[in-house]
Amino acid sequence: MLRFVSFYRFLGWSFVAGLFGTGLLAASFYLYLTPNLPDVEQLRHTQLQIPLRIFSSDDKLIAEFGEKRRSPITIDQVPTKLSQAFIAAEDNRFYEHHGVDIKGLLRAATQLATSGKIQSGGSTITMQVAKNFFLSREKTFTRKFNEILLALQIEQELSKDEILELYFNKIYLGNRAYGIEAASQVYYGKPVAKLTLAEMAMIAGLPKAPSRYNPIANPSRALIRRDWILDRMLDLGFIDASQHLTAKDTPITAVYHGSKPQTEAPYLAEMARKELVEKYGDEAYSEGFNVYLTVNSTLQEAANKAVQKGLEAYDQRHGYRGPEQTISIDGPFADENISTTISNMTNYGDLVIAAVKSVKEDEATLLTKDHGEITLDLNSVKWARPFISINRLGAEPKTVTDVLSPGDIVRVKQTKEHKWMLAQTPKVQGTLVSIEPSTGAIKALVGGYDFAQSKYNRALQAERQPGSNFKPFIYLAALESGSTAATLINDAPIVFEDKNLEASWRPENSSGKFFGPTRLRTALYKSRNLVSIRLLKKTGIRTTRNFVSRFGFDSEALPNDLSLALGSAGVTPMQIATGYSSIANGGYKTTPYFIERIEDSKGDIIFQATPSLTPSAIAKLKNREATNRIELIANVSENKASEVSTTEAGTTEDNYEVNGDTNDSISALTPVAPSYYEAESIIDARTIYIMHSILKDVIIRGTGRKAKALKRSDLAGKTGTTNDQKDAWFSGFNTDTETTVWVGFDQPSTLGRREYGATAALPIWIDYMRVALANTPSATMKQPEGLVTVKINTETGKLAKVGEQNTVFEIFRKENAPQPENIPTSSPTQDSPSTTDDIITAEDIF
Repeated sequence: MLRFVSFYRFLGWSFVAGLFGTGLLAASFYLYLTPNLPDVEQLRHTQLQIPLRIFSSDDKLIAEFGEKRRSPITIDQVPTKLSQAFIAAEDNRFYEHHGVDIKGLLRAATQLATSGKIQSGGSTITMQVAKNFFLSREKTFTRKFNEILLALQIEQELSKDEILELYFNKIYLGNRAYGIEAASQVYYGKPVAKLTLAEMAMIAGLPKAPSRYNPIANPSRALIRRDWILDRMLDLGFIDASQHLTAKDTPITAVYHGSKPQTEAPYLAEMARKELVEKYGDEAYSEGFNVYLTVNSTLQEAANKAVQKGLEAYDQRHGYRGPEQTISIDGPFADENISTTISNMTNYGDLVIAAVKSVKEDEATLLTKDHGEITLDLNSVKWARPFISINRLGAEPKTVTDVLSPGDIVRVKQTKEHKWMLAQTPKVQGTLVSIEPSTGAIKALVGGYDFAQSKYNRALQAERQPGSNFKPFIYLAALESGSTAATLINDAPIVFEDKNLEASWRPENSSGKFFGPTRLRTALYKSRNLVSIRLLKKTGIRTTRNFVSRFGFDSEALPNDLSLALGSAGVTPMQIATGYSSIANGGYKTTPYFIERIEDSKGDIIFQATPSLTPSAIAKLKNREATNRIELIANVSENKASEVSTTEAGTTEDNYEVNGDTNDSISALTPVAPSYYEAESIIDARTIYIMHSILKDVIIRGTGRKAKALKRSDLAGKTGTTNDQKDAWFSGFNTDTETTVWVGFDQPSTLGRREYGATAALPIWIDYMRVALANTPSATMKQPEGLVTVKINTETGKLAKVGEQNTVFEIFRKENAPQPENIPTSSPTQDSPSTTDDIITAEDIF
């Protein structure tokens, strides 16, 4: 008997010693680890890694950059059933324990003891928060003990809802999705508020093993996990039998939803990304910056379509170059070969990859990458005359077999009438830049046919010769130096001092004809090259170069010879657009900008653009501020009146004045207007007004006549074509919008004999401006003081005499207006058509 008593006593003391030892060991761990634990308070201020997002001015997503897709939400935005699905799957005693679930830990320990492997960690949601925010993922006892201690501390510092919110925003759920909102968008393309019960359970099954239970990669396993969670929700009383049955009968609908932009502006997105990285480094990808651009989504989409349509039209004018490749469609693996080939190719613009399966004389059957089988008839391929050279095409096809053969890999495009047409990816490139002249804000920008095809941003990087598109700046220098729109310059062959120079440079008009003495107005809107050369010589090359630099051109990069008159300088489309903006806005220097503001992850503005504004833009801004202030006063006064009506008369202090100035209570509520600079005036407004009138003639009766299709009286612009038609330009504007278009090959070569600014670039400009100017009032420059309108003789440029027939009204600066012949003038209105100024020396050319 004593032996049994001694044995039980031994067991008892052993148990006590074990408990004491365990407690001592735990205390030792606690004392050792506690000083190294992070401060739980950090969780309240933790910056989650949120990607960089780029938006248009009207809040349309343009692009997202960053390794992790995350869209933080508050606990109030999480549907109750979604919270319950996660609790059922991960921690059904979440609202009962204090951070550590003893039952869960004992279950994990039992599994370890019986199997020799760690099968589950017994982690609560709180412990997972501790691990995800502070600890590594290594499976060690030290990390687990740290996890337990941190979980206990977190429960003391944070509420259950705060812990859940951290968990829902931090947890990794596969496919780069961090947090439940990102997962909802990735797998179902919608926010968590619109998820069905089955979809909620599917997402709740992901934390355990995001790859193993992924509904896209492993749908069968994901389905088992989802149904188990639905069973748990039923057992816990979170759902009823009817909801349970309906959800379990729901098939898997998850598909991958990439971060799809709402507005296609990839060149601008890349510009913004580069700017943010230069400003903030790699943190730009994770700090949750939201960047709002100046571009409008409607105008940007119009620009995209206009450029693509214009380049495709040019490409078709020069014939069909044949299929991109031809594959074998014979044998048992023909369909597989076709599908593999087209699935690995990229669609550009609206052009869709397709493989020709069969061809008859009157139609062909094709398999497309995204639209299944389609047919093309003869009308769909009739444009496809064979390309022979840039200036020569083959015969028009008589049958579909003249164009297509089985196995051809081609591109097709769907028309507005949903009819399919044969197409091809253009080799020619183009760009469009649209600017608000009064502020410099970029409203639309296209850097090429398709960003996926080429990331080279031609709007900023392509230095090309502008040709006649540069002439307005040459003429402005002359007008500012005393010439007038009526000044006569001889349009005649250039006389060379050295006859050998003719072999090096022999300029002529595009028509090859000469028209004799020509007024500057006529010479510019008809784009006479020889007049421009003589005008530059008259004004002076140095004077002109220095003057042109006011419009944003680098004077050192401009040629120091007479070729400057023909636009031989290498300039970018952005530089041209900037220069024309100063013409459009009345002669003020504004700086193009495209980032309006940057907000941090909390929505606080950390950067606000400070543009240079013209006087008209400043006046509009102040008027808008005044209107906002009046509305604010009215709203506040109305609110105060309502308060007075519900209180005793005389007990409410009247802090708001309805008819007069308000006190500081109103001032504090008034929105702070963005800061800005006053734009510098760089030229006499009268000179700019005269140039406006001349450039309007380009559209009314000159090389830009096609623009009359827009049926507006406030448009002005200039075409441009370089030697051998290597570059085609059009820049046009009213005072509200300036747009420049360039078309050419990346490796300069001729566009073809009949391709000019008016045929290749102007149609793109028209298509874009039709949208940009829709429903907008006329925007014409107001006539400044100091101008006079005088009737002149069209042949002499002098003051018209009574009874003369060939007369027109011309605009002059008051001091340059022609006078009666018996009164001497300080500024002649015409040059002799034959003077020594016509002699061209080597120094003028080289």
